Amino acid sequence: MPEFDNTKYDLPSDQADNGKLNKLRAAVLGANDGIVSTSSVVMGVAGATGDAKAITLAGLAALVAGALSMAVGEYVSVSSQSDAEKAYIRLEQEDLRDNPEYELDELAREYMKHGVSKKTAHVVAAELTKKDALKAHLRMHFNIDPEEVVSPWHAAVASLLAFTVGGIIPFVAIIVSPAAWRIPLTVIAVVISLIAVGLVSAHVGNASKVRAVLRVVLGGVVAMIATYGVGILFGATIA
Repeated sequence: MPEFDNTKYDLPSDQADNGKLNKLRAAVLGANDGIVSTSSVVMGVAGATGDAKAITLAGLAALVAGALSMAVGEYVSVSSQSDAEKAYIRLEQEDLRDNPEYELDELAREYMKHGVSKKTAHVVAAELTKKDALKAHLRMHFNIDPEEVVSPWHAAVASLLAFTVGGIIPFVAIIVSPAAWRIPLTVIAVVISLIAVGLVSAHVGNASKVRAVLRVVLGGVVAMIATYGVGILFGATIA
């Protein structure tokens, strides 16, 4: 019987690359959230008061609270995904142990649904089963790799770091700038960082750079203007 290149019948070979891209997207989104949320808080407080200490404390609180919130949210979300993937793995392990012949035939039928001939589908299924039955079934049925189950702790730490890296930009900009230049320099720093985020986002998603940059920059600027206006309004009211 001729040898078949079973990799051509497996899932796309760029599955690992897609995983890396998803992690990069998450990092970009975390950094963007850090930039926008932290800059919005410090701009709002700066609109209400010129007290450098109050602005610093508010910015620090926003940075720490936002990073921890992102980490906890990501941990909970990925934990649910991880638990589901582990359940699928256990289910397939039990099925392969209790009824291996049925599972082999089922795998062949799945390849037939994708246009592979009956004879070739059974040969490929047998080859993949011999190589790694569990991985073959998990990839076909659930599009997961048992060796690539995401760690919720890794995701939480990554989100915390991404948010912190993004949030520290407006925080540092507003506390080190002279009082007279505090607002414009912070806006400039935020806009530049958002442009960088937009470019990376466009590269990762293979999208229009202009559209991606405009989207994140406009969103960030609108958020800063809105919170700064609220700060001025309530600052004047309290005063």
